[in-house]
Amino acid sequence: MRVNNRICNLNTSQADEEEEEDKGEEEEEKVRCDGGDRSFDSRSRALQVVLPDDWETTAEVIRETGRKVLGVSSGRRKEDKETWWWNEEVQDSIQRKRLAKKKCDMDRTEENRQEYKELQRRVKREVSKAKQKAYDELYTRLDTREGEKDLYRLARQRDRDGKDVQQVRVIKDRDGRVLTSEESVQRRWKEYFEELMNEENEREKRVEGVNSVEQKVDKIRKDEVRKALKRMKSGKAVGPDDIPVEVWKCLGEAAVEFLASLFNRVLESESMPEEWRRSVLVPIFKNKGDVQSCSNYRGIKLMSHTMKLWERVVEARLRKVVEICEQQYGFMPRKSTTDAIFALRILMEKYRDGQRELHCVFVDLEKAYDRVPREELWYCMRKSGVAEKYVRVVQDMYERSRTVVRCAVGQTEEFNVEVGLHQGSALSPFLFAIVMDQLSEEVRQESPWTMMFADDIVICSESREQVEENLERWRFALERRGMKVSRSKTEYMCVNGREGSGTVRLQGEEVKKVQEFKYLGSTVQSNGECGKEVKKRVQAGWNGWRKVSGVLCDRKISARIKGKVYRTVVRPAMLYGLETVSLRKRQESELEVAELKMLRFSLGVTRLDRIRNEYIRGTAHVGRLGDKVREARLRWFGHVQRRESEYIGRRMLDMELPGRRQRGRPKRRYMDGINEDMKLVGASVQDAEDRDRWREMIRCGDP
Repeated sequence: MRVNNRICNLNTSQADEEEEEDKGEEEEEKVRCDGGDRSFDSRSRALQVVLPDDWETTAEVIRETGRKVLGVSSGRRKEDKETWWWNEEVQDSIQRKRLAKKKCDMDRTEENRQEYKELQRRVKREVSKAKQKAYDELYTRLDTREGEKDLYRLARQRDRDGKDVQQVRVIKDRDGRVLTSEESVQRRWKEYFEELMNEENEREKRVEGVNSVEQKVDKIRKDEVRKALKRMKSGKAVGPDDIPVEVWKCLGEAAVEFLASLFNRVLESESMPEEWRRSVLVPIFKNKGDVQSCSNYRGIKLMSHTMKLWERVVEARLRKVVEICEQQYGFMPRKSTTDAIFALRILMEKYRDGQRELHCVFVDLEKAYDRVPREELWYCMRKSGVAEKYVRVVQDMYERSRTVVRCAVGQTEEFNVEVGLHQGSALSPFLFAIVMDQLSEEVRQESPWTMMFADDIVICSESREQVEENLERWRFALERRGMKVSRSKTEYMCVNGREGSGTVRLQGEEVKKVQEFKYLGSTVQSNGECGKEVKKRVQAGWNGWRKVSGVLCDRKISARIKGKVYRTVVRPAMLYGLETVSLRKRQESELEVAELKMLRFSLGVTRLDRIRNEYIRGTAHVGRLGDKVREARLRWFGHVQRRESEYIGRRMLDMELPGRRQRGRPKRRYMDGINEDMKLVGASVQDAEDRDRWREMIRCGDP
């Protein structure tokens, strides 16, 4: 083995190793190296880590080092166990009680019985004292800056503990029969995902080729590796190699130098380590449908973190050479769901006010990521101008890829994955954007008549016949290349349509007509109103509140901490998408009533206590939700005003349609709310050009 002298000298003392007996059930062993774990940060700094040149040896050195310095955990944190408060005094007392019980059973004298009774009482006191001490230490830690992460972990754990069923250990087969044995459940998971990830839709084979771009590519630079490392989040589940990204972050420049050298060897040879080809697939329930049906689960792959770093380096280079169309809003810089939601809402508002019909079709693709033909992916990459070197590198990422399914009853046998993109990959979203960009090149129209967010597509037109024709063109363009439009989930909506008017057809089959549609998480209505969306935001807020109610309803946690959890978990769910609508007073009141109910529940206060709302907000340090909605709306409006004139939001606000507003009380428009908001804070449209001044004028702080 050839070893070079890349040594990372880390300079704090090694903490004493602690041995914990696992009193819970046996679970898969993992190196204790999760993202926020202070033990890794402090205990690893004493070690001199030698990084060999080859990946296999390096990976083994890191794993062995982790086992020696950090030890191996059972996969659960101490606080997650029922006996997390256990200490040596309790252990000794229970041991003496057990011996006294055996002695009493063997010789039932009054003296032995009294001794056992006394030890029982002593154990109860010791347990109560140990629990109280452990909880006091826990709550003291939660009230510090260092304990913030523990606070949210505790909330998630208590949410899991409160569920009737935490893991689904039985599943249905393809005929609907319930499988109960571990072997049959594992076989079913393997059968479902193996079929899903190896079955292509029907498609036309391409007869024409495309010229490849043969050009020399630069070597991977260390600054590229640093940027990729910075973008990687800590605390994420590791892949089969058990090496988290935190290892590379802690090793600093030694890691950057090693990774740059490793990635250059992979780039030159166009062959990555075999260990990176393996992954673990975890089924995640979609929170809808039958919990025992495999089709209601989304498979997320746990892949090597080092491979994800390699993917991020490649992705950054691809983004520099590939220009994605303006209609794509998913995973694009300076674009988000809010841009697409805002554009659609303003478009619908303009047509409603002009009393003109607007026809929208929301297209859904079946198993979009899992059914992308790989030959189409290579073709689209070449057609987008990607250098052949990068095409071969990406091909290598998908070559001989294998996975296992990790379910509640264990892991399945390994199987090959030969179709589709990797779910959970850092590169997959951009590769999918390249595919959609090329396949829709001849059928898409400019925004907002066509908008895409990854595989979520909305097609708009002024006539039903035109939108039906466009839908058929989209279907033909996608399905001839292996993508399939879902007949059951594709839906049609008409703004200002006549009562009883028909719907559009797709290959002679009627598309479901709806009055409301959940677009990118925000509910849009055919009448242009937002009443349903407000109710959905209230519901989303309560869902978020229930998930952290284990912390919010704990009387021993301070009101300040509860307010912080509310502001970071519950309130964002209630505010999502509301910057794109103008609310009436009644709708604002509906949101604030729900908010105050949550705060009163959290603080253990009822209306019978006759405590004013201002005092409740001040105690929890939570401002009025109506003020936060106004701040979000003005912040978004300022962002739109500062963007270039070609930006979709600016074009929608400046759009003028012929037509007259209907008689009677005029419908509330987005700019009506903005003008009221600006008048309230004393701002003007011109103030929005200065970002810092605008932020200062609109800001509403919490008490």
